[in-house]
Amino acid sequence: MDLLKLDIPAPRYTSYPTVPYWENNLNEDMWKQKLRQASERYGDEGISLYIHLPYCESLCTYCACNTRITVNHAVEEGYIQSLLKEWDLYLEQFKAKPLIKEIHLGGGTPTFFSPENLNALLQSILSKALIHENFDFSFEGHPSNTTHEHLRVLNALGFKRVSFGVQDFDETVQEAIHRYQSFEEVKASILSARELGYRSVNVDLVYGLPFQTVTSVRDTIEKVIALKPERIAFYSYAHVPWLKPGQRKYSEQDLPADAEKRRLYEMGKQLFVEAGYEDVGMDHFALPGDDLFEAAKKGSLHRNFMGYTAQHTHLLIALGASSISDTWDAFAQNIKSVEEYQKKVEAGKFPIMKGHVLNEEDLLIRQHILDLMCRYQTTLRDGGNGQYKNVIDRLQGFVDKAWVLREGETIRIVGEGKNALRNIGLAFDERYWNKVPEKQVFSTTA
Repeated sequence: MDLLKLDIPAPRYTSYPTVPYWENNLNEDMWKQKLRQASERYGDEGISLYIHLPYCESLCTYCACNTRITVNHAVEEGYIQSLLKEWDLYLEQFKAKPLIKEIHLGGGTPTFFSPENLNALLQSILSKALIHENFDFSFEGHPSNTTHEHLRVLNALGFKRVSFGVQDFDETVQEAIHRYQSFEEVKASILSARELGYRSVNVDLVYGLPFQTVTSVRDTIEKVIALKPERIAFYSYAHVPWLKPGQRKYSEQDLPADAEKRRLYEMGKQLFVEAGYEDVGMDHFALPGDDLFEAAKKGSLHRNFMGYTAQHTHLLIALGASSISDTWDAFAQNIKSVEEYQKKVEAGKFPIMKGHVLNEEDLLIRQHILDLMCRYQTTLRDGGNGQYKNVIDRLQGFVDKAWVLREGETIRIVGEGKNALRNIGLAFDERYWNKVPEKQVFSTTA
């Protein structure tokens, strides 16, 4: 495989090893042991809590997340009770009340849930925990159903960051991906958030969607920039119809070709930079003063299953169907089916579908890839002459193009190399190279 090509299949590296390479060598007793060890080892630094709320009223065909489509809001209370029972299972593994440093509500559509139900869920969780003095609470909201009351209730609970999924304003694109929100709705949501005191607003955009053109994407970006969100995530569309059949609503012929897709990204990045944003890691841009920007400058940026974060915790507890928890030396993913997840929790069991216990090599490679993703550099410690020989060989093409610099034991990504983070990370991925997939498993890097 030519790692220099910017359209190769590669992981997004929210973890290492990536999920397809997990050995599934974790059972419930081992998971409890890992939780107890992690809570004792890392408890003082605080924990991150991710809550997966999978429900959406309609299917966005571009989406690769684990979702449940329904207009029946009666499902809210039952699902919340399951989340709280799962939280109790985790609390049993702590010797004292956990110290929560970070909460993120993801989905699905978290604002599918009523403000009253979200308040009840979070009040119950926080009543059994302590809150870190430097806490950071955030949630994802759909501009079309995030009300002022959603924003007010969550803000009163300590939420100061919100991320709005916009993707594209072009009506043709919105029709293809079945995702509708107007500029006026997005503007109103952002203004409401700022009036209530939210300190950081993120807007998600996607390039490479069906029927996008340079003109339409430029129009979307200019409209978003006019709203001055503190952060912008500019994601590459992941076309994986073998995993998400909804994407078969359109064909590959409707998508921007590789060179055109790359042009969309480069144009977007240029517009962000001209507007005062700086890239702070793969796909992400932030204004000076934002927490993510400051963390990138300080070298304290972190990346986990929630994406990039300004907070670094070793222990991530994830509640809800399909969510993934991390004790730093072990991963555990919950059952994807909502009904099966709830059934397992009702039985008083951790609803684990699969997991992975990291060995010493995994932990070492994990840190290298994390350093590359968050700081654009890593240190090999043996000069690359021993255990890293294969990595150095795979990186040589990047060195020849001056995308990667070797400075003693330090590998540093510069210039155009920053646009090839996934490719460079793949050079370190020994589990991938030991068993290269025979068919496409990951989305392409373009």
